[in-house]
Amino acid sequence: MYIFEYKELIKNLVISDLKTKYSNSVLGFAWSMLNPLLMMLVLYLVFNNVFKNNQEHFALYILIGLTGWRFFALGTSMAMSSIVGRSSLVTKIYLPREILTLSVVLSAFISSFLEFLVLIPLLIIFGVGLSATILLFPVLHVLYFLMVYGIALALASLFVYYRDLNQIWEVILQIGFFLSPIVYPISLIPEKYKLYYMLNPITRLIEMYRDTLLYGKLPVLADFGLVLLFGVILYILGSWLFRKLSPRFAEEV
Repeated sequence: MYIFEYKELIKNLVISDLKTKYSNSVLGFAWSMLNPLLMMLVLYLVFNNVFKNNQEHFALYILIGLTGWRFFALGTSMAMSSIVGRSSLVTKIYLPREILTLSVVLSAFISSFLEFLVLIPLLIIFGVGLSATILLFPVLHVLYFLMVYGIALALASLFVYYRDLNQIWEVILQIGFFLSPIVYPISLIPEKYKLYYMLNPITRLIEMYRDTLLYGKLPVLADFGLVLLFGVILYILGSWLFRKLSPRFAEEV
């Protein structure tokens, strides 16, 4: 499998992506946490009076949702240009092109994992405490990675041919943000629409994050199974599309 055969190259590409992301920044990685914290503060001030009676620990509720959403939004957006942005590697060197997309998603995965780790002291500070269910978080995040990587493969391959895809994806992300339970509790969704609403796998993932980190509850097994199924399907479809379009990458970039 190319992941093991090219593991040194993948590692170097991931390190390069992380260095590029935080280079020429005074605060470096701190911005990865400051960004969702500042956004949480704004959303908390805006929505607290609306939802304060519906959701306890509302600030942490928002922060977990934002941190989870950031991995999806940044991982897919950055990976979209992973082929076009490294055209020299595509045209001059033979290597599995999936590596270029994989390295970008892996760097976003690592950043996101660290952002979630920063949440742990906040749980203690806000009096929530830690539960053994937090040990399930890495498993959930790997499932999330599978889903993001599958979508990233599809976007990266399509972006080679359709350069306005980034504009379309930006709009889709804005819609997706409000169609996911990031700033409001699921209890506000009318019962007749809840079945369709829960078809969004990110909704189930964010709720599982909150169960394990915030409420000390085990995720619902059905939710876990559905997210795994979505991740596998998205990975298969993304890989298929990538392989179908990749033969002409060198001509198009």
